Order: sequence, then structure tokens, then C-alpha cells
Amino acid sequence: MTAGVQTIIYPVKDPERAKALFTALLGVEPYADEPYYIGFKAAGQDIGLDPNGHAQGMTGPVPFWHVTDLRERLAALLAAGAEVLQDVRDVGNGRLIASVKDPDGNLVGLLQDPAARSSRSRPHSTLVAQSIIG
Repeated sequence: MTAGVQTIIYPVKDPERAKALFTALLGVEPYADEPYYIGFKAAGQDIGLDPNGHAQGMTGPVPFWHVTDLRERLAALLAAGAEVLQDVRDVGNGRLIASVKDPDGNLVGLLQDPAARSSRSRPHSTLVAQSIIG
């Protein structure tokens, strides 16, 4: 199950320039400003800047689909022909991410919050979107 695309991560080479550009675009200051991640919240979206993204194989912005079972969704994507770009990893506070490349070279990210795992047993619960680093 997916809660839709709620997070988009951009690989950046110059974090300070990118931070200035996205601050001007979004009209808000970043809520997270770390050497490894700069995060913004605007219009119900999390927008992240990843200074290490290019080194991890990101070639452009990656939409992250919020899912309730990341490993299940990842297996389904792999069975459908995707290849792993970044395997499952915990980015803090139990938040899991992974990314794949589809047969056309498009990047697809998956994100699972800890709340999503516990909500699988309660189908009517509401998932709370959080930032990529929690």
C-alpha cells in the first residue's frame, strides 16, 4: 500500500547554492540543515537536498513513495524489472528508504516510516508523513 509521493530528494553538488535556491523557491527556511542533508517542508511536501546523492547514483530528483511495507514493495518492483540503486537502509529513528531504477532509467524511491509498520495491523489508521531524516 502507498500513501503517495510525499518526499522528493534532489542530489546537489553545491549545498549552499542549492539551499539558497530552494529557500527562494519555497519561501521557507530549511527545518534540517546538516552536512549530509538539507530538508524543507512546503505545501505538504518534504523537499530534500542530498550533497551525497550523486555519489550514490542519483542522476536527478528522486520521488519517494511513502509505503507501509517497504521490503514488500521493493520485492514487487524488482520482480517487475527494476534494479536496486540503493538497498534498504535506516536513515534514523526507524525510517527506512530504498531506491530503484526502472527499465527506462527513471529513479523511484521508497520510504517507510516506523508508524507505517505498526499501522499495517490497523488498516484504518492514519499515516503521518515525516521528513527523510525524521
